[in-house]
Amino acid sequence: STSGFVSQRPPVEKRNFISPAVEATIEKVCQSIADPELAWLFQNCFPNTLDTTVKHSTRNGKPDTFVITGDIEAMWLRDSTAQVWHYVPLINTDSKLKDLIAGVLHRQTQCLLIDPYANAFNEGPTGSDWETDLTPMRKELHERKYELDSLCYPVRLAHQYWKTCGDASIFDADWRAATHLIV
Repeated sequence: STSGFVSQRPPVEKRNFISPAVEATIEKVCQSIADPELAWLFQNCFPNTLDTTVKHSTRNGKPDTFVITGDIEAMWLRDSTAQVWHYVPLINTDSKLKDLIAGVLHRQTQCLLIDPYANAFNEGPTGSDWETDLTPMRKELHERKYELDSLCYPVRLAHQYWKTCGDASIFDADWRAATHLIV
């Protein structure tokens, strides 16, 4: 029980995304945690990405999910994977959550097609404070710092997504072009 501890989650109507599978997992896990403060911490932290940092929609007929880091209105390839990784095991029981993760993969693919040497991207062509860097910047880029792991994380997420649900539709022509750029 988490009685005595006040939820720090946004009110339901202000949450960016609600997943029944995530809510069920919170309830199940909290029942198995003896320490009320630890249960409260899990209850607040596990859904935080969905509650506060995802922007899910459709783009070009495909699911599209932009994931901010939480404190900066930009999406890092590595961080966006890490932020949704713990939801992947739940996608077979929640089609909307599966769609959200596919949306992260589609967005990461588009980011790689914009610039495989960048690590962080804007939601649109808004520019950034780093535009004067001595590197070819584009308005879609938040930061252009080449990081090899930034290229690995979308591949890792795509593999785990496919391995979990068997959906190979994410491996479309754009994905193949993006992986060619990675190599």
